[in-house]
Amino acid sequence: MNTKDLREKSVEELTTLLDEQQLNQFRLRMAKSTGQLGKSHEVALTRKTIARIKTLLTEKQGNGQ
Repeated sequence: MNTKDLREKSVEELTTLLDEQQLNQFRLRMAKSTGQLGKSHEVALTRKTIARIKTLLTEKQGNGQ
């Protein structure tokens, strides 16, 4: 997912998207461990998307400052 698209979302939408991506990451890891994952690059893409979402959530919430 593009960072520009993520910046337009609200904190609630980002939180929901984060939950979905973490569930997707779990499913991909399980498929990889059982040898059923054909597109192994999706694991890395999902991990990077989660990092982007967490970074934007920190920015939007002000990080306690």
